[in-house]
Amino acid sequence: MGFCQLLKKASLAGAFFVPWIWPGVAQAQVYCPAPASLAQVDVQRVVDGDTVRLKDGRSVRMIGLNAPETGKKARADEPYAVAARQRLQALVAASGGRVGLAPGREGKDHYGRTLAHLYGADGENLEAQLLAEGLGFQVGVAPNVALVACQQAAENTARAARLGVWRQSPVQSVAQLRQSGFALVSGRVSKIERNRGGIWIELHGSLVLRIAPNLISQFDVAQLNGLQGKTIEARGWVQDRSRRGGLKHDQARWLLPLTDPGMLKSTH
Repeated sequence: MGFCQLLKKASLAGAFFVPWIWPGVAQAQVYCPAPASLAQVDVQRVVDGDTVRLKDGRSVRMIGLNAPETGKKARADEPYAVAARQRLQALVAASGGRVGLAPGREGKDHYGRTLAHLYGADGENLEAQLLAEGLGFQVGVAPNVALVACQQAAENTARAARLGVWRQSPVQSVAQLRQSGFALVSGRVSKIERNRGGIWIELHGSLVLRIAPNLISQFDVAQLNGLQGKTIEARGWVQDRSRRGGLKHDQARWLLPLTDPGMLKSTH
C-alpha cells in the first residue's frame, strides 16, 4: 500500500529506543515487544515493503506499516517502494527465511490477507525496523493497535533524521489533494460536530475526518473538541466522495476515516 502524492493518549510517549548502526546510516533501534510465544513461518517471497507470501500459501500484510507502493498497471513505483521491498528481503534473509508471526486481533483484511506483526530471528519487530529507516509510514487501524506507541517512536526517529520517505516532507495541504489513497494531510480545523454518524472534524478546504460511533471511546473527546481552529496533521486512506453519486450542498469532497488516535495530531 502507498502514499499518494502526497490522541492513544499520553501512553504514546512511553516508547524508548537505543542507538544502533546499520551500513551507511546512523539509526535508532526501537523495541516493539514480541509475545512470549511466536509461531515460526517460512517466507516464500517478499511481495513489497509491507507484504510477504508464506510457503503455506498465506499472504501476510504487516500491521502498523504502510510502505510505498510498487508500480502496478503501468504506474511507476512510488519513491522508496523498491528500497522498502529490498530492505524487507534483506531482513527476512538475515533470519534464514523464517520469521516469527503474531496475528492481529483482527486476523484478516478485506483482501483475505493475514494481518500480523513479523519478527526477525533476533526478536526484533520488522515493521519497526523499516519505519526507523524511513521506508514506510506508521498507521494504526483498530483493533490492531497494540504496537502503535513503539511503532510511532520508530517512525519519529526517521522523521527527525529526514530519512527515506521523510527526506522531503510527504505532508500535503487539503488543497493539494488530487486522488484517493493513503495520504498525510495538514489543515486548520474549521468545525467539529457529533451526530449519529460519529464525530466529524472539518478542515478548511474540502476535507472532513470521521470517527465512527463504535470507535469514539478510543479517543479523548475533550482533546478533540480542543482542536477547533488549530492546525492538525492527519493520516490514513482518503476517499473521494464526488465519485459516489455527487456531493450534497456544502459537503466536503474528501473523507478520511480515523480509527486510532495515532492517526491525528495537533501541530499548532
